[in-house]
Amino acid sequence: MPIAVRTLLLWCLFTVTPMLLAAESHVPVATAQLHARPDEQILDGVIEAVNQSTVSAQTAGRVEEIMVDVIDMVPQGAPIVRIRNIEQRAGLEQAQASLREAEARYLEAQAEYNRMRGIYEKQLVSKAQMDAATAGLSAAKAKLDAAQAGVSQAKESLGYTTITAPYSGIVLERHVQLGETVQPGKPLMTGFSLDELRVVANVPQRLIAPVRQHQQARVLPPNGGKSIAATKLTFFPYADPQSNVFKIRVYLPKKTEGLYPGMFVKIAFRVGEERRLTVPRPALVQRGEVSAVYVVRDGKISLRQVRPGRIEGERVEILAGLEPDEPVALDPIQAGVYLKEQQRSAGK
Repeated sequence: MPIAVRTLLLWCLFTVTPMLLAAESHVPVATAQLHARPDEQILDGVIEAVNQSTVSAQTAGRVEEIMVDVIDMVPQGAPIVRIRNIEQRAGLEQAQASLREAEARYLEAQAEYNRMRGIYEKQLVSKAQMDAATAGLSAAKAKLDAAQAGVSQAKESLGYTTITAPYSGIVLERHVQLGETVQPGKPLMTGFSLDELRVVANVPQRLIAPVRQHQQARVLPPNGGKSIAATKLTFFPYADPQSNVFKIRVYLPKKTEGLYPGMFVKIAFRVGEERRLTVPRPALVQRGEVSAVYVVRDGKISLRQVRPGRIEGERVEILAGLEPDEPVALDPIQAGVYLKEQQRSAGK
């Protein structure tokens, strides 16, 4: 082969090599796809405790001991107030004595009944005597039942002298002082539990129908953390006559951390569904304040500016600059190298 022809062939080979690299490059690509995602409406809400109550006295007496105070953490079942129990303990002892007497009377009546039944079967006593023994046994059994109920009631009254926490929580307010005499119904302690929380929100009338239909909501923490999916929604059956809004309770998972009663949060209620154009997150390129993607089409690579939206997981929403099914490079660095080679070959 002549030297001139060989030189021409080598020149053509090196000239088209960048174009071949761009056309036959192994840059991984993915297509921009339309994905269905929930259409949400964000509203304000206030966190409140599901369990918030005031513990009251159930028996009369003098406050003998107060075990907790305001802002104390109290486990479920822990004693919080103790009332003097001399009268209640005496009542229990009296009831127990009555029970012992009733048990003895019952055993005696049972023995008399058994003896009388044996004699009656031998026809040695009249039916009236047998009926009297039966009635005596029934009366003794009734007195025994009454005595057992009296002991249970006395134990219950004695138990009322030690007030325990109905659930694990924090003491908000103390209503009694040491040595104070209380009567049944007197408030003792007020507290709430952080184990179960919910958010109360007011939903406008125009949104209540789609919110009822989908019954899905996310709570957006004020610190910008991960959203929390609601476990249940409760709808009030009427609207406020002045503001025409519906109150909704959004329940959070048990033991949700970082949220406390009284805090303001945002709630995203699902009201429908919309289709959004998305690309894989690695395909998005950030050049200062400019966002772009490398589009691969017809063997060529081009850098195209786009307007990104929300990032969800490994996909980025594209609001403008890209059409569905357009292929984008998943390796921007490698795509940039091929683009420079493509531009260099085009300038020769």
